[in-house]
Amino acid sequence: MNPELSNEEYETTQKIKEALKSQNITILDLPLQTGVIAEIKGSTPGPTIALRADIDALPILEQADVAFPSTNKGIMHACGHDFHTSVILGAAFLLKQVEEKLAGTIRFIFQPAEETSHGAKAILETGALDDVDAIFGLHNDPTLRVGELGTKHGVLTAAVDRFEIKVTATGAHAAKPEEGNDPIIITSHIISALQTIISRNVAPREAAVLSITQIHSGNTWNVIPDSAYLEGTVRTFSRTERAFIEKRMQQVLHGIGVTFDANIEFFWHPGPPSVDNTPEWADFAFEIGDKTGYTTKTLEASSIGEDFALYQEKIPGVFVMIGSGGPYDLHHPKFKIDDTALFPASQYFYELAVGALEKSNLK
Repeated sequence: MNPELSNEEYETTQKIKEALKSQNITILDLPLQTGVIAEIKGSTPGPTIALRADIDALPILEQADVAFPSTNKGIMHACGHDFHTSVILGAAFLLKQVEEKLAGTIRFIFQPAEETSHGAKAILETGALDDVDAIFGLHNDPTLRVGELGTKHGVLTAAVDRFEIKVTATGAHAAKPEEGNDPIIITSHIISALQTIISRNVAPREAAVLSITQIHSGNTWNVIPDSAYLEGTVRTFSRTERAFIEKRMQQVLHGIGVTFDANIEFFWHPGPPSVDNTPEWADFAFEIGDKTGYTTKTLEASSIGEDFALYQEKIPGVFVMIGSGGPYDLHHPKFKIDDTALFPASQYFYELAVGALEKSNLK
């Protein structure tokens, strides 16, 4: 009921801390403005396993029919991060009950700012994950039924990058277009040309997305403006295609700028890379899913983004999709989760953590 935006999760952080303290779970003293890292240490030393949830919400006006509607108007948990937080809290409570039997450490990450792709970086900068041997994360999936669980070997999500394009030209009276070089015409050429990168430069077997999502130019009907602005995103599944598309966009924009005698500025804002699951741990995630009564599925890679990928650049692990029962997809104002998915997911991550400690101890 109290969703908060990225890097503003102050009350959420406090509620998580209160829940952890109620079970005497140790909270690490770290320089985080929002977000929490906690841990349970077993009676004997051993490996360290991390479980990660995200905690931020989205700037969307809630329309979902739930018993606990958002009290922060214009903000809602339209991606289910409150579910993720609850699942990992539940797993922490279960693990606390068997603390004396654990050989190693379980660390719990309640990460801020996943929606802006900045939170994982802040968590990594604390150094609290430097000794982690394996990491596991989750996201609810409305396209899966409650009781279903999915993941896959290797790449599961796309790399996410944002771009901006600024066109500076010469404006003119709308009746005398020959006196300027019309940034709106230039923008139309940019849009058409950039789409050919995917259709004519990327092989059909290599999936990629280039979407322009904002265009701004002009402010009245009889004046050709002198500038235009475009913004959008690129989604890719390989490092090669990711680097190629950025380079090719620069080349295309330079050519259009020369053709129309305009100044075109290009700004590329790299986001998280692809979630790339360690095959060994993906197999283990399926194994625990079968053990805990889930129907397990091998998923296709998705073009959504997830900054859990930044952890996987340093730590082996796996990201798991938990069925949440639809019918509305993530980021929809009517999005809601079937609450019966909650306890089985906590039980799953409890078993996953215990099993991962045992597996790591055998290495």
